[in-house]
Amino acid sequence: MNKEIVAIVGRPNVGKSTLFNRLVGSRKAIEDNVSGVTRDRIYGESEWQNKTFTVIDTGGYVPSSDDVFESAIREQVDIAINEATKIVFVTDVTCGITGLDDAVAKMLRKTDKDVYLIVNKVDNGTRLLEASEFYSLGFENSFFISSINGSGTGEFLEELTKDMEVVEESDERKIPHLVILGQPNVGKSTMLNAFVGEQRNVVTDIAGTTRDAIHTHYKLFNKEVILVDTAGIRRKTKVHENLEFYSVIRAIKVVDEADVCMLVIDATKGIVAQDLNILSIVVKKRRGLVIIVNKWDLVEKDHKSLKKYEEEISNKIAPFRDVPIIFTSAIDKKRIYKAMESVVEVFERRSARIATSKLNTFLQEATEKYPHPVIKRKAIKMKYVTQLSTPYPSFAFFCNYPEHVKPDYKRYLENSIRETFDFTGVPINLFFRKK
Repeated sequence: MNKEIVAIVGRPNVGKSTLFNRLVGSRKAIEDNVSGVTRDRIYGESEWQNKTFTVIDTGGYVPSSDDVFESAIREQVDIAINEATKIVFVTDVTCGITGLDDAVAKMLRKTDKDVYLIVNKVDNGTRLLEASEFYSLGFENSFFISSINGSGTGEFLEELTKDMEVVEESDERKIPHLVILGQPNVGKSTMLNAFVGEQRNVVTDIAGTTRDAIHTHYKLFNKEVILVDTAGIRRKTKVHENLEFYSVIRAIKVVDEADVCMLVIDATKGIVAQDLNILSIVVKKRRGLVIIVNKWDLVEKDHKSLKKYEEEISNKIAPFRDVPIIFTSAIDKKRIYKAMESVVEVFERRSARIATSKLNTFLQEATEKYPHPVIKRKAIKMKYVTQLSTPYPSFAFFCNYPEHVKPDYKRYLENSIRETFDFTGVPINLFFRKK
């Protein structure tokens, strides 16, 4: 089951980005009192009482404007509304109900999605009284909050999530889902065609040909997999047309159903900022990862240049360096099957279960080699470790003072457990708990 998607909409400068940052727990969206700061879509993950959902922070909605930015915002907000499962409509109590608020409200009344009216900046008794006029907009679910200090957000989140299910990944999946990700025109569809040996997708040199995720049942070395080719994810500043923005949402959605993601990059361009953004989504969602450097036939190369290229990628993707990097040419079908073998190996590592006895032998050796330093005259003792029952490798370390375990020691244990049990290409979680 995919996570629910909540779209935050409203006219410019009402505090949508401030609310977004409170929901996702970070300053991911730029906050400014200048109208139109958020001109693209920003995505984040939010959690409330073990229920997680995706949040989309949209640009300010301005109906019937000829301004090129406002027009693009209006079109993409419409798509965000259509794709979202719930809509959060943000207004500003300090301005009262404006003509733009009425226009947005009129649009939202036409949808059959659940709409939650937020009257923002309600941080004192006077503003609480002034907020009552917003009931006239006619939305049943209305909340008076202050995004900056958080007052009222708890009641809002209770209502927002009351019918959401706790989405849990199954420990077992009979057929692994392998997703091909990357920017437009890096050769994803050509690679899929090389895998399956047929023209499964339309392949052109025009960026954005693949508009939606395409699933292909595939068998290799007696191993069945579902291959998923997604639309290219390009930098949001370059997403202009409605259909392409829809593709971006679909590509982000499909990561939720993936076991392993193949991040395809163009060898002639190298790994760039948007590739790193895609990589961060994969790692955050704890999916397996293989980096495919495609179009290697177009690069003048020797053994030395390949090693140098690999080192450059490894440095840029830090701190998650433990990733297979495969150099391919989808057109010439060079190292295509090596890439698929690597993907299947990552899937098997992600599904691996390590016996508790082996884990504790590892822990004893690791702590004897490098004991945790004494913190505030307290000796930190690691008692034992066990693997948790999660779809991806997660380990609980039990110790006497978990709150004092230093971040660099956590990294040491993670790197050691990776090296000992080979979790190449697999993001892992380490938890430290009181014994």
